[in-house]
Amino acid sequence: MTTPVSAEPLGPPQCAVAPVKLWFCPNDELDPGIAATLASHWLDEQEQDIARHFLFERDRRQYLVAHALVRRVLALESGIPEAEAVIWRSSRGRPFLQKPAEGLPRGGRELDFNLSHAHGHNLLGVVRRHRIGVDVERLDRRGRSLDAIVETFARQEREWVALAAAGVERDRRALRLWTLKEAYSKGRGLGLGLPFDSFAFTLADDRGVLSFRPPDDAPAGRGRWRFAELEPEPGVLAAVAVLTGPDEEPVLHLHHGFPWGRAVPRELALPRPVEQRV
Repeated sequence: MTTPVSAEPLGPPQCAVAPVKLWFCPNDELDPGIAATLASHWLDEQEQDIARHFLFERDRRQYLVAHALVRRVLALESGIPEAEAVIWRSSRGRPFLQKPAEGLPRGGRELDFNLSHAHGHNLLGVVRRHRIGVDVERLDRRGRSLDAIVETFARQEREWVALAAAGVERDRRALRLWTLKEAYSKGRGLGLGLPFDSFAFTLADDRGVLSFRPPDDAPAGRGRWRFAELEPEPGVLAAVAVLTGPDEEPVLHLHHGFPWGRAVPRELALPRPVEQRV
């Protein structure tokens, strides 16, 4: 596993704030037959209907692994059994766990999660307070051009991408920005409904977010967004956007593989909020 970008290993945790938890799970971590069996027992009727209608088996497998991962992690974190979790979606399609009136059986009353999957890789983020957004992409996008993606960026971001040599270096810059934009937009619950040229990141050439210009409609007084970039496997780029309170210093716990049990995660620093430019 490569060293995550913009996240540094930590010593013993120094704060009582619940960690930001991430699960990175390639499809290969779960046998196709086992994934289908778990899905038949855990997924609700709507999810199973969606799975049946995929034209290609690779897409169906991606969906089954991703959604089995969601239900397994939610069971571990909330105490609600996999098949009993009720997941509802907002008008913009963002999923939420329906919480019982008496609260969650495990871990307190609040829980937010976000899922991303792409080309055989799945990333799931969970927080106990506020909001989280995640995104994952393969650097090798099977020959698909990134030009159309870059055209959706803010002007200064397009210029920064263009400064890189054509090929892998330029693609990496484009996908670093894309995953960060997706993670932030998903954390806000807006998805592609938020124009990607309405906000902008300034990135270090090697690693890290240097500054962030939020969109004009960004809510004020609800905490500060923190951003982390990771490369959990060579050639797989991921981004995390987490809303945190002013006095909170959470850390990242990165799990690898399908969570059959409670394996010890890798602990990483969550970068502090960056300068916000107008």
